[in-house]
Amino acid sequence: MKSERDDTPVLITEAAPSYEDEYAARKRKYLIMMLLRMPCLVLAGIFYETWWLALGFVLLSIPLPWIAVLIANDRPPRRSEQVNRYEPTPMALEKRDHPIIEG
Repeated sequence: MKSERDDTPVLITEAAPSYEDEYAARKRKYLIMMLLRMPCLVLAGIFYETWWLALGFVLLSIPLPWIAVLIANDRPPRRSEQVNRYEPTPMALEKRDHPIIEG
């Protein structure tokens, strides 16, 4: 009777990170992106006399929440497993023909 379970071994070093670790990394990326928005707005307030620089900082801070959400919600693609497995091959010790001595 054949089992429905896949009996191929999985290498631990090639295993994907756990969902909790992946979620924590995505939250960290989101937090960093959102914290980058604050200095942009502060710098826009500091450089209000130079209108083009203040406008540049404001325009830079506008798409940051959208980009942060896209990056935080994006899960890394699944890796295809290409595991080195032992495949027995016929091995010939000597490939030359041996002379037969009749005698």
